[in-house]
Amino acid sequence: MRTSEAEILIIPGLGGSGPDHWQSRWEAKIPAVRRVVQADWENPKLNAWRRRIVEEVERAARPVILVAHSLGVLAAVHAAPFLAKGESSGKVKGGFLVAPPSVELLAGLDALDPAFLTFPDAPLPFPSLVIASRNDPFASFAESEALARTLGAELIDAGFSGHINSESGHGPWPEGLMRFAGFLKTL
Repeated sequence: MRTSEAEILIIPGLGGSGPDHWQSRWEAKIPAVRRVVQADWENPKLNAWRRRIVEEVERAARPVILVAHSLGVLAAVHAAPFLAKGESSGKVKGGFLVAPPSVELLAGLDALDPAFLTFPDAPLPFPSLVIASRNDPFASFAESEALARTLGAELIDAGFSGHINSESGHGPWPEGLMRFAGFLKTL
């Protein structure tokens, strides 16, 4: 699959991925990319975030690839069962899931809806990659590895890359774009 054959939905995490974040840069450079905009990036509510993802997938005219980062990964995982039925059924062809946070770490965030902390423990209904760093301050590599196994996703070791965001030096993230292109070729 090529980017021109798909709708690529960017699903940011807490804060919404600022202008220097690789997700924002991909959105600006790749015509097939659009962001799933949430009403509140700072006080996320699972039902609202999940509903927005489902709405954007339903709106899509072409096959959909989800590109989620951090809390956006958990939102996408929560949306997956809803994406496997109704108008969304079969539309999502892949998930590119980057730097999922630890549920234990998230439990300490007062602004976060506790509903994010548990999620379906069934494999995703579409092929997926979990890209994880060995020194992510928001999740251990072992936690990301366990999540990938639960989701039936392939785990990609990003080495010592922090949280794979602009703060860790991953503004443009060309390695991620190359990995994403390789993933699309498998779909």
